[in-house]
Amino acid sequence: MTPENPMTAPPLLPRRSLDEQARLEEVLREVFEHRMSFNEFLGFRVASLDPAAPAISFRMRSELIGHYQHGRLHGGVISSALDTAGGLAAMVAIGEKFCSETAGQVVHRFGRVGTIDLRVDYLHQGIGRQFTATGRITRLGGRIASTQMTLENETGQLIATGCGSYVIS
Repeated sequence: MTPENPMTAPPLLPRRSLDEQARLEEVLREVFEHRMSFNEFLGFRVASLDPAAPAISFRMRSELIGHYQHGRLHGGVISSALDTAGGLAAMVAIGEKFCSETAGQVVHRFGRVGTIDLRVDYLHQGIGRQFTATGRITRLGGRIASTQMTLENETGQLIATGCGSYVIS
């Protein structure tokens, strides 16, 4: 393998400052935890903004039970958690793609993001005290982001997987 010729390599864009990155992350947390009131009702919290695997987490509560006899998490909550993790992954990826833009410029792009397709595979009963949904980008195009998501309980048991597509432009 030969080293890449710096004369032919695409120029690297300047990265936003650490202060701008902190502002962007603060906005992402605010949007996902409070401005999306359904997420707030479900108790979703941003657990990670790692570009490789952004995640949300939430605690089990009686309001989230779908099967009253067994205390299992409702399937709609599982689906919502996976969808939210996929959307978070798309927004974090947009922030990375436009890393030279300010937080305000990137946030303006978020207004265009929306779910256009979602598939959920329920693998195990939603039993646990704490759940984490993680999203991963499989493709970030100019108009569509494709994601894969997982939901696990606090022991690491895989409860469900999903894949989603999000319009981003």
